[in-house]
Amino acid sequence: MMSEQTQAPVNTYNNRAASFVEYVIGRCQTDNGLRAALKRADNPATEYQSWEVLAGFKINLENEDERIPYAAIAATIARVKIGKNGAVQIGQAIACCYEDGNNSEQAKAKLRRLLACNSVSEACRILRPLFSLIEAKGLASLDYARLLDDLLWFGHEERQTRIKARWAQSFYGKEIEEKVDA
Repeated sequence: MMSEQTQAPVNTYNNRAASFVEYVIGRCQTDNGLRAALKRADNPATEYQSWEVLAGFKINLENEDERIPYAAIAATIARVKIGKNGAVQIGQAIACCYEDGNNSEQAKAKLRRLLACNSVSEACRILRPLFSLIEAKGLASLDYARLLDDLLWFGHEERQTRIKARWAQSFYGKEIEEKVDA
């Protein structure tokens, strides 16, 4: 029998990412000044306004592959005014934005563009208008913690393919259960 300490966590993403998302959601609900600053976190000219929050989470501000994903997710959370982290994966959210779902040529084009990304900064840049589209369609229940964790690992070539495959699977609606070694 596994002890409580050795048991696998229920979620498969980074607890630091989940803690960050929960913190930003909570702070945005109570501090409009912080929310306003975080809304600008994904703009290179104004992202420095979010650095106090990022540094508070011991995020290396000099490392773009770490800083940019945290800033992008914080900015999106600040814009959508959510009460809790959602459960919808990015691929599924893209499909839900269109009447034809994953059969829509526009949706497929947006997914293909996201899957063509080769760097963390490029993926974050492509996600920014997708976040706006998702918000405009009223689909703000994204799993931001999972997406943040995906973006943090996106710079590692061996993980990038798995992340892209998961995004594509969620788009086409053919989710698979991740196996956890016991």
